[in-house]
Amino acid sequence: MAVDRGGAASGAGQPVVLIGFAEALAAIEATWSLQEAGFKVVAFCRAGTRPALRRARGVEVHEVPRPELDAAATATAVRALVAVTSPTALLPLDDHAVWVCSQLTDVDVPLAGPAGDAAAFALDKSLQLAAAVRAGLPVPPTQVLDELAEAAVPGYPVMVKPARALYHVKGALERPTGVVCADSRELRRAAARDWPGSVLVQPWIHGVGEGIFGHVGAGGVTGWSAHRRIRMVNPQGSASSACRSVRLDGALIGPSERFLSDIGWRGMFMLEFLRDSAGQAWFMELNGRPWGSMALARRRGFEYPAWTVQATLTPDFQPAPPQRPPDIRCRNLGLEIAHLMFVARGPKTRTPMEWPRMSKALRDVFSFAAGDCLYNWNRSQPDVLVADTLDTLRKYLGKMTRKRK
Repeated sequence: MAVDRGGAASGAGQPVVLIGFAEALAAIEATWSLQEAGFKVVAFCRAGTRPALRRARGVEVHEVPRPELDAAATATAVRALVAVTSPTALLPLDDHAVWVCSQLTDVDVPLAGPAGDAAAFALDKSLQLAAAVRAGLPVPPTQVLDELAEAAVPGYPVMVKPARALYHVKGALERPTGVVCADSRELRRAAARDWPGSVLVQPWIHGVGEGIFGHVGAGGVTGWSAHRRIRMVNPQGSASSACRSVRLDGALIGPSERFLSDIGWRGMFMLEFLRDSAGQAWFMELNGRPWGSMALARRRGFEYPAWTVQATLTPDFQPAPPQRPPDIRCRNLGLEIAHLMFVARGPKTRTPMEWPRMSKALRDVFSFAAGDCLYNWNRSQPDVLVADTLDTLRKYLGKMTRKRK
């Protein structure tokens, strides 16, 4: 089990939080949230990777087998790591870690993340959509199919995506990606793919992504906040490369509270919506672990990772949300550059949408306003941002090169 000690060690006697995977988009910001709350952070990463988190001060990073190759071996290694590091709590940072941590039922360490039925909801979008309908959240018409060839499409374009965030197939975790189908030919091509499980088919909605965030404790939801995407890495649909804070849509609060209560949720959450051109916000999914744009929440004073761990350790813990959080924009430097790469490549389907012009994309990405913030930026640790940006660009260049082949 390899270990990489990032910078100076934390003070002795600090409670330890074990987090993973260290490659997760939220890993750096979640680490700083925990450290500022007085925790020492130990992280696990996939064998053979060099996550930017290793540059953060006071962090130990341990390698474990890749769950994409042998999920049981990953769980065994994390179990052994728990025995070695004696953490106070375990915080999964991404969907793979949610699955791995949900397997550690024999480990006597508080899990600051979804377990049992909550873990099932966190990883299964079909369960989330059904619960959202019951709670009164607006959900696009959705077909849940075991075979995509059985889809009855009333009109195009449609979005086809896996019903689960992950699939356990032949001992390994698979994470298939969705695809937009502009016509029947593209749907037949999608149906020919080797989907590892059921799929969702929804009308393709051209709109703007929004997120609603908060913390669920014994007294209900506190620390509500919201943001809207400014740009997506891939203009046809993907994670955001830039986002800004917005006022919470009051019409979504009641149904969101019912949704979270009905599924027995605790800790941090992100409810992802897509707002169409008519102004209707459609529920897309629940993110039951730290999300990629955590930097924006933290710059506004919402320390969701630390609150979740503190509430796990002290059930009556009450977060202290900011009274007047600033309105800001926050951007991921590596993902912004990757956005330009996608704009230059052009769309991959005939989906009817206006593709960004390169000249405008360049102006937007390289225009900074007063108060703009960067993900993973710490004035005292600038090398973390440099490492994260280089890692991000290598990742997306690799993806685009493989697809061209």
